[in-house]
Amino acid sequence: MSPRAPIIALKDVRLADGPRMLFDGVDLALEPGVRACLVGRNGAGKSTLLRVLAGLTEPDGGDRSVTPAAKVALVLQEPRIEGASLLDYASAGGAEPHEAEAALQTFGLDPARGTTGLSGGEGRRAALARAFAERPDVLLLDEPTNHLDIFAIETLEAELASSRAAALIVSHDRAFLERTTQRSFWLEDRRIWRLDKGFAAFDAWSAKIAADQAESLRRLNKAIERETYWFYRSITAQRTRNEGRARELAAMRQRKRELMRDQRGSVALAVEAGAASGQRVVEAKGLSKAFGERVLLKGFSTRIQRGDRLAIVGPNGAGKTTLVKLLLGEIAADAGEVRLGTGLEIAYVDQARAELKVDMSLWEALAPGGGDQVMVRGKPRHVAAYAREFLFQDSQLRQPVASLSGGERNRLLLARALAQPANLLVLDEPTNDLDMDTLDLLEGVLADYEGTLILVSHDRDFIDRLATSTIALDGTGRIVETPGGWSDFVSQNPGFFDAVRGRAAPSRAAPAARPAPAAPARAPSKLSYKDQRRLEELDKAMPRLSDEIVALEARLEDAGLYARDPKAFDAIMQRVTAARAELGAAEEEWLSLEERREALAKG
Repeated sequence: MSPRAPIIALKDVRLADGPRMLFDGVDLALEPGVRACLVGRNGAGKSTLLRVLAGLTEPDGGDRSVTPAAKVALVLQEPRIEGASLLDYASAGGAEPHEAEAALQTFGLDPARGTTGLSGGEGRRAALARAFAERPDVLLLDEPTNHLDIFAIETLEAELASSRAAALIVSHDRAFLERTTQRSFWLEDRRIWRLDKGFAAFDAWSAKIAADQAESLRRLNKAIERETYWFYRSITAQRTRNEGRARELAAMRQRKRELMRDQRGSVALAVEAGAASGQRVVEAKGLSKAFGERVLLKGFSTRIQRGDRLAIVGPNGAGKTTLVKLLLGEIAADAGEVRLGTGLEIAYVDQARAELKVDMSLWEALAPGGGDQVMVRGKPRHVAAYAREFLFQDSQLRQPVASLSGGERNRLLLARALAQPANLLVLDEPTNDLDMDTLDLLEGVLADYEGTLILVSHDRDFIDRLATSTIALDGTGRIVETPGGWSDFVSQNPGFFDAVRGRAAPSRAAPAARPAPAAPARAPSKLSYKDQRRLEELDKAMPRLSDEIVALEARLEDAGLYARDPKAFDAIMQRVTAARAELGAAEEEWLSLEERREALAKG
């Protein structure tokens, strides 16, 4: 126990979410400078507890205390980035402009950039920069590593290490928590369990508590059996009806209900490799790919064999998704060739979740052909029953995908992908928005998977546990493959990412829908005046359309919009569909003109 007085604390806090009790007697305290994690199952109320600590949600009972004049900063799981520029946003909470500017640059952002059209990772970095710029006494972080690449995560780790703020962190990223925390809080059974050690000790500690709880429940069941037998079968009991024993039996049954009420549900993940593919899954020779003047890879060769588990790593925008699409033959290389093996059955979970149309219902997403059944690894299952295995309620089946949270959409994509037998499973950022329990289960399923796995991820622990080889791209055209996971790659290739770590991350100058975008080359060309003007018009139109799509999708994230105003929801859906089509057509035209310009320049 720390001898220092806490800077922020909760005492006997109670809070109900409708008929469901979230917290019942929660005690939690942070002393100055302490960095702690808050761990709990999906839906336990971790985000709500952070809001209570921040003073944004009032509990039903109990006390919240904060040291006078202490400043508390909360970075939400889905931050809203508003203002004319990132500098305006980062200084809006009271930070000095020079502090806000420095923090934004630390996280690789241009302070003069506007706040529209940001990617998920850029928005996250902006929110973190704002929080650190305010120099808070208490820092509350809700899934801060979501959508960050490994190098932005390392920047966050360094900032936490140098900050004097007390911190409470909710995250599914094990490697991040092990590197940053000194204390662990476990939100379980509607109360807080405390361990005065970092997350590295959490698994063994929580497993012992769970085992003790299970043993308590077993003993309680035995005691209830004995008391019930005595109360209803004993001649003496029937004659005397001892009031004290009746009350004791009722109390034991109530305690059993409490122990069983919060027993966790878990996603029922399973994956079937289907028929075996050929021994050679993918063979690539001399692959090169560039967009404009930006080279993503040059002269790269690899061979993926049946049963390999390949991880692809690198900074955001380095071309990881582009490499996956090259290896699958979905896009053409500028040079080199790709040969796919025989008998491939491919399941692909993409980070953009493009397979999920926001206007489709969860039911339609699972059974796109109609009807009430979905084929799950060759066997028919009722849609509702299969959805329950991924923790979806029956009431959600007819709701639009737009109403689902990020974690729910990710679970839905996994449900779709894992329903079909696949001997090549491609997962692009599968860990975003998933809780730790689901991640552990997914990891176990993939470890037993008999097919071939291609994994794009920024989760270092996840990669280390699964990968048999790692391909790294640095965003400048350099690409290296090394046996083993992330830790193996770093030890065998020291300095490979030094340039990435040492420079500010570039702002995106092109819409997110195009793989590894880069600003169009401005070298002199022999395009006609008309075509050159059209190319310039497209340069302006694509970011505008991308910004519009981001804004419309943000409005669709409002879970209550559909029920509150169906006409507005339909109008937004129609416009976002039209804007996507316009953006796709603009990108196709841009690529055609750009290819023509480059060909003319070479000629």
